[in-house]
Amino acid sequence: MRILITGCTYYPSRNGQSIFTINLAEGLAAQGNHVLAVIPSLDGKETFFERNGVLVQKIRSMDLSWIHPETTMSFFPGPQVRDILDEFHPDIIHIHDHYPISNTFVQEAKKRDIRIVGTNHFVPDNLAPYVPGSTHFISLLSKIMWKWMLFTFNQMDFATAPSRTAAEILREQKIKLPVYPISCGVDTKRFKPKSDIDKAFWRKKYNLDPSKPIFLFVGRVDFEKKIDVLIRALKIRNKDDMQLAIAGGGSNKNHLEHLVKTLDLEKQVRFLGYVPNEDLPSLINAIDIFTMPSEAELLSIASLEAMACAKPLLLAKARALPELVHDGENGYLFKAGSASDAAAKIDLLIQQSANWQTMGSKSLHLAQSHTLENTIEAYSMLYYALVAGRKLPNPQTEWPTMRPGATSLKKYPSVNL
Repeated sequence: MRILITGCTYYPSRNGQSIFTINLAEGLAAQGNHVLAVIPSLDGKETFFERNGVLVQKIRSMDLSWIHPETTMSFFPGPQVRDILDEFHPDIIHIHDHYPISNTFVQEAKKRDIRIVGTNHFVPDNLAPYVPGSTHFISLLSKIMWKWMLFTFNQMDFATAPSRTAAEILREQKIKLPVYPISCGVDTKRFKPKSDIDKAFWRKKYNLDPSKPIFLFVGRVDFEKKIDVLIRALKIRNKDDMQLAIAGGGSNKNHLEHLVKTLDLEKQVRFLGYVPNEDLPSLINAIDIFTMPSEAELLSIASLEAMACAKPLLLAKARALPELVHDGENGYLFKAGSASDAAAKIDLLIQQSANWQTMGSKSLHLAQSHTLENTIEAYSMLYYALVAGRKLPNPQTEWPTMRPGATSLKKYPSVNL
């Protein structure tokens, strides 16, 4: 099958949408499909290359990094989109946002009777922190952004979302398409428990205390991730019995470093910066608890990676994060935005250190319904059904994802049409 995937982000970016798109494209290519990823160029220049079996076409774009790092947009991509379709001849197009490149592919695909699938990763919560103006203005802008998103998605054949929560959000916005939840998936071949890990080595490498419990955050260090809630929670606790490690970079890092210094928490909080992809599984295995305080997660691949490494979780009770935590079993949820409740749950986890292994085992079990193999198989089934004109499978009974204990199904093998 010839599959064209497009969106606003891909390699070398390491945000959630990028990681999912890379994993999906490379997984589909490994099945023998011909996969082309079309994305805006970070440097504005048109380039073409192959990476891990995936053809990657970067098209001309405008640098908007003054709004947010790694932000670019192609405002008039029509000629390039038409040339790509004329040359690649996709059987199906899978878009991952509603911005100009994706929207243009939708318009052109409809003219050519090409099937279109869209996965939504968008919520206005991620944009609000970067928009100046009053609450009323931001609310108005949010409504406009949703209308733009729905205008693009309602012209497609099918929509997916990375979680049940994300799918319900689209239904609440009155999307006209059927929406099925398909997990972004986690690469359990890379992220898995390592009983023989040299924890002392990895903690020393990242300047972490070898003897204290380590709580780890991995992700963009941006405002919407609400990392300040965890930092303030440590101040409320006023105990020097654990460390918070923050892995990643972003626009809010300087502010958070200043906050840590102001609160005199420099011994308790470590900013690790960007952790190389090859180090991440070992680092996760070397820590004790994974934490995600964000209020805008439609799934959280970083949390899934920690679960696959058998780690207990401390997550905010917001958006899709409660889907990953059975409260008290594989970790705890804290009230979103509440430093005091986060502090209380940190205390609870510290007191229950004897149960961490059991909690981690539960996380590992829950992660098995989110394996990358299941995700790729689910999308293969969807593509095949749409292209071949078959009845779509029931996601509750037939799709190999979003079901506890799910295993890969082979009912609809990937085919070359």
